[in-house]
Amino acid sequence: MNFRRAAIHGSLTANWRAARFPQRPLLAIAGTIIGFTLLLALRRVIQMSFMSANLSRAARGIMFRGVEARAACRVDLAGGTMDMWPLYLFHPGSVVVNIAVQVMTTCRIIPTPGTAIELLSLDTGLADSFADMQALRQASSYRHALAAHLLRFFFSDSEAPSGFRLETHSESPAGAGISGSSALMIASAAALARFTGRKLSPEQLRQIAQNVEAQLIGVPTGCQDYYPALYGGVSAIQLDVDGIHRHAIACDPDELDRRFVLAYTGAPRQSGINNWEVFKGHIDGDRRIFRNFERIGEIARAMRSAVASADWLETGRLLREEWKLRRTNAPSIATPLIDRLIAISRRNGALGAKVCGAGGGGCVLFMCQPEAQARVQQKLAAAGARILPFAVARQGVSVRSVKAAP
Repeated sequence: MNFRRAAIHGSLTANWRAARFPQRPLLAIAGTIIGFTLLLALRRVIQMSFMSANLSRAARGIMFRGVEARAACRVDLAGGTMDMWPLYLFHPGSVVVNIAVQVMTTCRIIPTPGTAIELLSLDTGLADSFADMQALRQASSYRHALAAHLLRFFFSDSEAPSGFRLETHSESPAGAGISGSSALMIASAAALARFTGRKLSPEQLRQIAQNVEAQLIGVPTGCQDYYPALYGGVSAIQLDVDGIHRHAIACDPDELDRRFVLAYTGAPRQSGINNWEVFKGHIDGDRRIFRNFERIGEIARAMRSAVASADWLETGRLLREEWKLRRTNAPSIATPLIDRLIAISRRNGALGAKVCGAGGGGCVLFMCQPEAQARVQQKLAAAGARILPFAVARQGVSVRSVKAAP
């Protein structure tokens, strides 16, 4: 019996141990799984906390970052005024040739606490202040009208997520005729698009800028001024029934930098008035204006080919021809100072010259051989012109984030 009881006891002990000790690794594994699950849960809580903070920041309009956009002005070589709809439809094959120049415009938007909207032009000193966006929309007049009209578009039926300060600056002198206002329109529209989270194509930016500028000045505007600001470089703006098409003209920008002189006459011009008078004359059936536009179209097409093939003598001749026709269309495009400067430049080696934009003052573009550039600049300055640096802007509008002031 004792032997049998001992055997039974030994068997039971062995079975108990066999059943107990394998559970120890299982318990360890279970503990590991529970701990890992808790860590994952904690990580998820942390992630959700950060996501909530980011969403809150986005909802406040990116409160801790601002936006800055820059865009270049332009000089036009040939075809200007024909870019006003619908004039180009009456002249098949219309094209405008222009160059983006490193006379820059800038728009900076900095979020601020509260709801106040502040507008400031750093170069003109014009400023506005509003309690909120609704107050801006309801205002009857503005000092910084360009910024205010764009804001009325971008916030036409909504409030800004925060207050902000919008600052603009233009290196273009007042009334220069090198599309300073149009370039600033592009820079400001691009900055506001980024600030409000809108994804706009270059053509959408152009349409917004052109239409808002027409509202601002109260007369039709052409389309050519916005493309140099958008793309930089040298452009041929093709004006067709099926739309407006911008084509880059491949040429050496350093070569252009050596051959052109840009001079400011110090006299402001009123481009809307000059262009509007020509526009009305064309629409009213003035056959002389119509014939001149036909010839301007021919010159612009030839200018496109001359610049693309680096035929600088032909480029200079076409500048002279274009200027002669423009004076016929609108005698007020010239001033005694402009006539005197062009005559001085020709005596000192310039191949051609023309007023930028609609004239009546502002800037004059001169073309010369590289060896005559310094002499032409010197003589023009001595005659009372202000020489502006001429350099092709290699790139179009740029937008970047900037840190808000503390």
